[in-house]
Amino acid sequence: MNQSLRHFCRILLLMLSGFSLANAQQTQNVILVTLDGVRWQEVFTGADSTLLFDPVYSPDTSAARKNFWASTQQQRRQLVFPFLWNTVSRQGQLYGNRLKNNRVNNSNPFWFSYPGYNEILSGYADDRIKSNDKIDNPNTTVLEFLHNQPDYKGRIAAFSSWDVIEAAVNEKKTGIYANSGNEPIPSPKTAADSLLNSMMSTIPPQVWDKTVRSDFLTYYMAKNYLLQNRPKVLFMQFDETDGLAHAGRYADDLRMVHAVDAFLADLWKTVQQIPQYAGKTTLIVTTDHGRGHTPKATWKGHGTKTPDSYQMWFAVIGPDTPPTGEQSGGPVLYQNQLAATVARLLGQDFKCEHPVGPPVLTVLKP
Repeated sequence: MNQSLRHFCRILLLMLSGFSLANAQQTQNVILVTLDGVRWQEVFTGADSTLLFDPVYSPDTSAARKNFWASTQQQRRQLVFPFLWNTVSRQGQLYGNRLKNNRVNNSNPFWFSYPGYNEILSGYADDRIKSNDKIDNPNTTVLEFLHNQPDYKGRIAAFSSWDVIEAAVNEKKTGIYANSGNEPIPSPKTAADSLLNSMMSTIPPQVWDKTVRSDFLTYYMAKNYLLQNRPKVLFMQFDETDGLAHAGRYADDLRMVHAVDAFLADLWKTVQQIPQYAGKTTLIVTTDHGRGHTPKATWKGHGTKTPDSYQMWFAVIGPDTPPTGEQSGGPVLYQNQLAATVARLLGQDFKCEHPVGPPVLTVLKP
């Protein structure tokens, strides 16, 4: 090869490299959020009239009707989830509407919380995790995998209302910062830190479980951390949505779901105002399991004795996700695919000592 041809090839390679970089994925940060035990039915059809108009589940049925009832499913779901339906459905994607033959399932056989969180985070349905006991996760999670990559070391954090999540993340083994349950901010440095710790010490935990703190505290502690530390991967778990359902408080549960949707709207607005995150962040929202639906009292529960509580959903919005909105048809998707999807959005291939479900490639531009 003569010198002129070598020079031409070198220029061509540089041009192709520049083209490749210009067309690379834009996602540099991922925020993963779970709403514990929220059914696909409320996400896609809004309030359930059999529960909303029953004073056993909604004592103030007049207020419940005013807040959450409308004549169509599309209107009702917007009342419960305005951010999901006014923003994510227009700019991102929603999966799991079984009325449109779009299905998302647990692949673990238990259909309750810790098995679900393990599956979300590790991409693996592990039959050894069959209780909600606070036992450190034996599986490598996508958070640990990313934490071991140079670009993400020390740039990952988890905030959760339920204290078992720090075990699901395996904070002891991985060194990932996980603030869970009634844990205060260690070594507070700012006025915001001190205020949040003061609120933590004065606002009581949930009456149904003393290891669960209020979701609004979890949100503002996570937001405070994001503003101060700029993590590249943030996991947030909200739990009151499940506790209120177990307590049979349907109208209150819808109010909590609506509040978490408002947290998401505030979070999305916030990240669009920060250069590190604006146009470079993907948000994934999902749940750990579904709930019962027939008879209506089974809404309070889930697990293998509650039919169909393996049915779930997820939503994605970000710069690499085509804005195709509510999905119809397609293959059955599984909870174990979310971990690899998080990694793939960041340009990583999640592989570890156990099998991992494949990424959901439709959330990425072809």
